[in-house]
Amino acid sequence: MSDIAIEVRGGRTLPRSSARLAAFPAMAARCLRLSSRSVDALMTSLMLPVVLMLLFVYVFGGALSAGGNYVSYLVPGVLLLCAGFGAANTAVSVSQDMTGGIVDRFRSLDVPARAILAGHVAVSIVRNTASTILVLGVAFLIGFRPHASAAGWVAAGGILLLFVLAISWLSATAGLLARSAEAASGFTFGVMFLPYPSSTFVPIATMPGWLQSFARNQPVTPVVETMRGLLLGTPVGAAPWRALAWCAGILLASAAASGALFRLRTR
Repeated sequence: MSDIAIEVRGGRTLPRSSARLAAFPAMAARCLRLSSRSVDALMTSLMLPVVLMLLFVYVFGGALSAGGNYVSYLVPGVLLLCAGFGAANTAVSVSQDMTGGIVDRFRSLDVPARAILAGHVAVSIVRNTASTILVLGVAFLIGFRPHASAAGWVAAGGILLLFVLAISWLSATAGLLARSAEAASGFTFGVMFLPYPSSTFVPIATMPGWLQSFARNQPVTPVVETMRGLLLGTPVGAAPWRALAWCAGILLASAAASGALFRLRTR
């Protein structure tokens, strides 16, 4: 079956195996078009992290200051908030595909499940990249002054990209579990909540004792501590290894679960 030719737009034909490989860019382009049409969701994912950053810096910053320049302390965590807001859109988009009937059409065209889900994840990465650039631009205007070398910026960007990739796949899995777009949005509340009981806004040592253990042993804390250390030139200790372990674990588990769930939903 792998050498059967199928017709594509323009009258050309491709072997079935090549057509399956070409499905991913087509699905990513489709998801990008859909995302650009949902202006309200797009503006929320882009602007809400900026609004929250300004709120914490100018309204709560005096009381929450962790010493030194609070905006510099805050920015690495706000970049992770971007991932949470972008992930919510991913879950909703996947749920809408599963309940709208379009997946049956894709399957009739032999589009693999991996390509359908990977298209949504790819657009989540694009959205988060745009949001990250916007947050960093505003942060520089209000006093963010990192001390990272070129290697530090690359390493911080790599950790952030891996976190976004893991959270996006997790959200795609949530979209497969949900039976409606509203339920899919609710599934991601936990992801959006995690930055708050972490070192994103204040040092963990300032929290109640019963909360400190959870804050130290959840995925957001090592990621934000790694990015903060890389961007501000402070010691990172074992945080990078813990961050990599969390992100890799979430990514592998989500990718495996999403494949199984997709097969169950489309039987």
